[in-house]
Amino acid sequence: MEGIYQKLRNLDAYPKINEDFYSRTLSGGLITLISSILMLFLFFSEFSLYLHAVTETKLLVDTTRGQTLRINFDITFPAIRCSLLSVDAIDISGEQHHDIRHDITKKRINAHGDVIEVRQDGIGAPKIDKPLQRHGGRLEHNEEYCGSCFGGEMSDDHCCNSCEEVREAYRRKGWALTNMDLIDQCKREGFVQMIKDEEGEGCNINGSLEVNRVAGNFHFVPGKSFHQSNFQLLDLLDMQKESYNISHRINRLAFGDYFPGVVNPLDGIQLMHETPNGVQQFFIKVVPTIYTDIRGRTVHSNQYSVTEHFKKSELMRLDSLPGVYFIYDFSPIKVTFKEEHTSFLHFMTSICAIIGGIFTIAGIVDSFIYHGRRAIKKKMEIGKFS
Repeated sequence: MEGIYQKLRNLDAYPKINEDFYSRTLSGGLITLISSILMLFLFFSEFSLYLHAVTETKLLVDTTRGQTLRINFDITFPAIRCSLLSVDAIDISGEQHHDIRHDITKKRINAHGDVIEVRQDGIGAPKIDKPLQRHGGRLEHNEEYCGSCFGGEMSDDHCCNSCEEVREAYRRKGWALTNMDLIDQCKREGFVQMIKDEEGEGCNINGSLEVNRVAGNFHFVPGKSFHQSNFQLLDLLDMQKESYNISHRINRLAFGDYFPGVVNPLDGIQLMHETPNGVQQFFIKVVPTIYTDIRGRTVHSNQYSVTEHFKKSELMRLDSLPGVYFIYDFSPIKVTFKEEHTSFLHFMTSICAIIGGIFTIAGIVDSFIYHGRRAIKKKMEIGKFS
């Protein structure tokens, strides 16, 4: 047994020195105090990092297919009234949505930016009490209203019971509807008067779009657009004779849900244009992003980068309507963010590295100072005897 103890004593990597051989110095005390303070500072710094979550970032190839994308927007046009502003969306699959109204709210604003009226954009027209029948008389009992489309009928039994349906009929024909004060439905719904009442106003439009997850664009144009002969035309109030200031402020534009740390580069930007009409284009690269918090909850969203270009009215082609266009495409790479705590073993390794590293460096510094002072003292003594 005594032999085993002796062998263990021989393995001791920390040989002890008798206290009689210790030499304590002032410099050693100062170095010990400074190194102890530094150890405590680094310990609490590492402990704070251990308590907080860290975010791990990875880049992966995006292999998802067949999903939809939700675009959330909040944009203010200080010089375009709400009755003229429409939203369209087109993608490379051929799907087109013109004058989108679902999940969109418009706020009428005055020249000072104050809200005058908030209304949910929707489909339909005000209820009309005893409207005119096509033959010119009033509706009788159990008689159904069938308003005239004023030449835009697709068949003999085609009816237009609201101003919107008349405009839609004209869009399908490829005609421009300019004399809206002569259209009975528009006149009784007060559409023309509404346009006149909003003269000089602006519009804040906010809401969301649900689009296919393929490249495409959505745009805000001052008028009701439609597709005819491979280019877009306008039919509202003879727009070719008017000019529109497309100055705007993007309060918010996000592709997907919010997650901590997301930065939308277009949020809060304001572009003022003195040139009438023109086309403002934003070319957006959407980066799919998956965020997982410390509790394991996952948010599937997107980030994006953007470049912008303004095209003056004299450079516009027939197929370029004045307005604000957002042309987006998808990155083949997706980003994943995952929150997680530093492991306890990693924390202990860091603490040991802090203590051992500072202790070693402090020992080297102290030894260097001690031996330097001894060498100087020895030289002085030699000089004294000589």
